[in-house]
Amino acid sequence: MTLLRAHDLAIGYPGLTVASGLDLSLAGGEMVCLLGPNGAGKSTLMRTLAGMQKPLNGQVLLAGTDIARLRPREIATRLSVVLTERPNVGLLNGYALVALGRHPHTGWMGRLSDHDEAVIRWAVEAVGAAHLAEQPVMTLSDGQRQKFMIARALAQESELILLDEPTAYLDLPRRVEIMRLLRHLAEETGRAILLSTHDLDLALRSADSLWLMSDGEVRPGTPEDLILSGAFEAAFRGEGVTFDRATGAFSVEQVGGRRITVYGAGIPHTWTRRALKRAGFTLVGADEVPQACIQITGGEAAPVWHIDQGGDVTSHHSIREVLDALQQGEENQFE
Repeated sequence: MTLLRAHDLAIGYPGLTVASGLDLSLAGGEMVCLLGPNGAGKSTLMRTLAGMQKPLNGQVLLAGTDIARLRPREIATRLSVVLTERPNVGLLNGYALVALGRHPHTGWMGRLSDHDEAVIRWAVEAVGAAHLAEQPVMTLSDGQRQKFMIARALAQESELILLDEPTAYLDLPRRVEIMRLLRHLAEETGRAILLSTHDLDLALRSADSLWLMSDGEVRPGTPEDLILSGAFEAAFRGEGVTFDRATGAFSVEQVGGRRITVYGAGIPHTWTRRALKRAGFTLVGADEVPQACIQITGGEAAPVWHIDQGGDVTSHHSIREVLDALQQGEENQFE
């Protein structure tokens, strides 16, 4: 079932159109990541889809109804939002924070029914935070706090959840954990989840689809199709930065370094090439003329690097030794 649809949507501000002609859809059980370079308009799009900002043209439909025709409480029962900013929740504990998500379903007195309490407990357990529910939110780590913010969105019982940079303040293990959690929630609960993120690698590995935003357009598609078509590479192309379609990794171009050919296979070969790129060397194929050749032998357990620099062959037992030897060879070349 399509829970969110944007039809001929134009977003921006009076006198400034950020993007136009957008036709996008999001179905239940699907997790979509919104990606794009800084300044592409991702936050503007998220605010417009959430009804927090009026579109310049077109419609945003929630389960088939124009969001502009819905009252705030009606929107809150269909859509929940998790923002980037750390919440200022005073002395609330985790359980009380999640309970705020029941506001659209309670009466004007805000009294929680047995059903409300059951939904809150389910939401806390769904994000794996039941053991933290009684702790003050202000004492929790960023990752723990973010789990409770997601639980609050679940407690709203909306079928659509929008998250703006949900991993912004987290370290790598917590970012991976949150992305896995969101993917699991989409699959298990049938909710539609849309999140904007700068975690490109995690988005490529986790999302069912991407909305790739750049140059006033949003291009939807699977991560693999967007990479194969070159759209992903083009969207993030910048001075000195390249995207390797073979590995799905970004790298910083180093221009003018010595040309090196590397022979070998497996993990040592992969990390040798990565180290050489980082150190400023230019990797070339066997059909080109290198200034040094590296042959990797010995297997993954005990690799040995044999470097041929103009007929001077040396053997080394770590990448650190390889880089030092190449640096020494470069210095000797200019003496």
